Amino acid sequence: MKLHKESKGTITVASIAFIIIALLSVYYLEIWGLAIIIPLLLVYGLVFWFFRVPNRDILDHKENVIAPVDGKVVMIKEVEENEFIKGKAIQISIFMSPLNVHICRYPVSGNVIYKKYHPGKYLVAWHEKSSTENERTTVAVESLTHHQVVFRQIAGYVARRIVMKCTEGDVAKAGHEFGFIKFGSRMDVFLPIDTEITCKIGDKTKGGIDVIAKMTE
Repeated sequence: MKLHKESKGTITVASIAFIIIALLSVYYLEIWGLAIIIPLLLVYGLVFWFFRVPNRDILDHKENVIAPVDGKVVMIKEVEENEFIKGKAIQISIFMSPLNVHICRYPVSGNVIYKKYHPGKYLVAWHEKSSTENERTTVAVESLTHHQVVFRQIAGYVARRIVMKCTEGDVAKAGHEFGFIKFGSRMDVFLPIDTEITCKIGDKTKGGIDVIAKMTE
């Protein structure tokens, strides 16, 4: 199983902690130490599972809006996007549990025209106000269909590290990685009002693969 490069520090700390606790458990509790080691081993395995990088065939897209993350669609609604679009947009929110792949991908192809990091709170990720009050990043892309698409990584109550590796002027390719969020959170995508939405609330998405909307020139 291939692991994401963001796993290095976390796995190093987890490995050291596991070894120390396991040795102390065996030393002080002998055979009864297994009651601690076995559950701890399951948690240790979940750390590796969290940072997995699945093999996915990413296609080229022009009109399709691709799911930026693995997760569950929890919101589709018309909103006011006041940071960049400064007007009405359709918001699609996808919640990621700690068991999901947490690679963040471009939802559309085009050019990156805006990016900004915002410090903030750590409300639970499914809270509606987390989109504007939590720690977050905002990226805007001018799509190949000449639309401005905004998407936002949102930290949650557990997720407290957002990685964004793109800059203004970069070429965005739908389905390709631009960032990572550690340990569960949310991604919001803001689309033009006349966008054809092809997903629904409750849908499970596969990042880089599933089409969640379509835009035409």
